[in-house]
Amino acid sequence: MDTTTTSFPKDKIKILLLENIHIAAIKQFEEQGFQVESISSSLPEDKIIEKIKDVHVLGLRSKTKVTEKILSEAKRLLAIGCFCIGTDQVDLVEAEKRGVPVFNSPFCNSRSVAELIICEIITLSRKLGDRSTEMHNKTWRKESANCHEIRGKTLGIIGYGHIGSQLSVLAEAMGMSVLYYDIARRLPLGNSKMCPDMKTVLENSNFVTLHVPDTKETVGLIGEEEINTMKKGSYLLNASRGKVVQIPHLANALRSGHLAGAAVDVYPEEPSANCKDWECELQKCPNTILTPHIGGSTEEAQEAIGLEVSDLIVQFINSGASAGSVNFPEIALAVSPSTHRILNIHNNKPGVLRDINNILSEFNVSAQVLSTRKQIGYIIADVDSEASKEIKKKISSLPNSIKTRVLY
Repeated sequence: MDTTTTSFPKDKIKILLLENIHIAAIKQFEEQGFQVESISSSLPEDKIIEKIKDVHVLGLRSKTKVTEKILSEAKRLLAIGCFCIGTDQVDLVEAEKRGVPVFNSPFCNSRSVAELIICEIITLSRKLGDRSTEMHNKTWRKESANCHEIRGKTLGIIGYGHIGSQLSVLAEAMGMSVLYYDIARRLPLGNSKMCPDMKTVLENSNFVTLHVPDTKETVGLIGEEEINTMKKGSYLLNASRGKVVQIPHLANALRSGHLAGAAVDVYPEEPSANCKDWECELQKCPNTILTPHIGGSTEEAQEAIGLEVSDLIVQFINSGASAGSVNFPEIALAVSPSTHRILNIHNNKPGVLRDINNILSEFNVSAQVLSTRKQIGYIIADVDSEASKEIKKKISSLPNSIKTRVLY
């Protein structure tokens, strides 16, 4: 089987990329012969609906919201690529229901985020943000009061995944001690120490940094009680998700002096595009670094993300391989020579597999693999090339069939 072509001409496959996806992804798609439209900003729902009707792949980052309404208009959509860590901007349940896999890149920007946190720890400890602002405003104020080295200080990490664990290694290299807490049991790296609960980390750390996913359990994770538990004169850093920290309580702690500083990169509400009228309660708080969700915004990270996500999508289009999808059965099948490949997505209901196998049993099948999730099942079958059209027609006609493709 030649997987470089599909039954649907490659030059008619349309890719829509939003939010300035890295050129590496664009080149990867263009090398496949796909049509690529790249837009530098996100789009509102109505504009996406206008464009999505004949789009086969939608690529985006964190600001674009893919709603049920958008998905209902995306009749030709094969896949969605989130060129970032998170996928909460996409209605994953609805996408699964419609047989649309969502791919992301959960690890490629880990180093960039970890380096930013190290930078911010030093900046906060030396009050560099306030001093720089004063100098730009013509004020020369040289002082050492409440400015410290980070060597010998304790860093507390909430969420010891790929970013948190990598950060712990960098922090120890800077002479810091590391405590961490994670709801899953994680192997400590270096001399870092796992704590039994988050409270222990908050009580014993000079710096607390958050690296948790966006879940129901993490919304409002750090509020008044948690901040009051932290040491007086400590620092809070958040480059995870905007709703993890209760901003009003953080602002109060900074203004009262209970916290000596904070660095925030994510917010409960973020603009969909660059603007000059953004407001936040943390503005004007002392020794507070505010950045516009740039934790993973380095050329290195964006290139790696662009290559990874585009490669996953290309593999899905060309061979049906769904590895790396967050809402879809993850399967792959080695190429069988001189066959055509049937790809079928169906509702996961009793009797569906029996109906599909009844159809396939009438023909020669070289290889077959199936996997299911709560809502859908996904089957790949390599069959004799002369039978593929008939098989596709019969499987497509099944009442619980969602999508069927043939690859040549």
